[in-house]
Amino acid sequence: MSAVEKKGKALVTGASSGIGATYADRLAQRGHDLVLVARDEKRLSDLAAKLSAQYDVAVDVLKADLTLRDDVRSVEKRLREDAAIELLVNNAGIGPKGPLLADDLDYLEAMIDLNVVAVNRLAIAAAQTFAARGKGSIINIASVVALVPERFHGTYNATKAFVLNLTQSINTEAAGKGVKVQAVLPGLTRTEIFDRAGGSIDRLDPSMVMDATDLVDAALAGFDRGELVTIPSLPDAADWEAFTTARLVLAPNLSHDRPAARYGIERAAAAV
Repeated sequence: MSAVEKKGKALVTGASSGIGATYADRLAQRGHDLVLVARDEKRLSDLAAKLSAQYDVAVDVLKADLTLRDDVRSVEKRLREDAAIELLVNNAGIGPKGPLLADDLDYLEAMIDLNVVAVNRLAIAAAQTFAARGKGSIINIASVVALVPERFHGTYNATKAFVLNLTQSINTEAAGKGVKVQAVLPGLTRTEIFDRAGGSIDRLDPSMVMDATDLVDAALAGFDRGELVTIPSLPDAADWEAFTTARLVLAPNLSHDRPAARYGIERAAAAV
């Protein structure tokens, strides 16, 4: 293939398969050198060799289990100390094994460690580092279930709502410092996450399941357009804009010095 312009290095978590591996492929195709992070070193090494040969990019492998705090800190160290890294794809995550009321609490805590604690630490470390340099981008993989918590597993929904809120908040503080941020909200996506959780994607309505390649291509198109929030399945962006407008309309009335009149609570007398 023809040579492409070299770009800054990208660090991708959860890169051994699925969405993460697809991001690695697409970013290598765009000319990014890579740091691939996951637990499965063999799969990472195989992918690294393939991408390096196919796209003529440098690909490093960093084995890490992001449910372990020490491993998260090793990835954070790489983010902070490797001046060539200009993009973080915060993709690593796990889904539920079954209904919330039948799920294992230890597994749910591991989900929070991976989907929230690790994502939070790496996103903030990247934001701090990139802001100090005046340049860098963060892509956080959330989920559409952040918007419809009634329809899926409570803990998983909550972790993805955290990622969405975190991204929006980081953008408010860091956008003026040269940091570009995006939250990607996939719907059902054809990846190994279902098999790992003991289910099967084949049991779902195929009209609702997107291939990981289509998802990542759409997400990167949204990234190129400067979208803060990208929902690849959403046909009309005006629906998201209307949702955001309605949410912000609440803001002036979310904190007052007395309860709303609709509750019929008389104001307590001032202390003397």
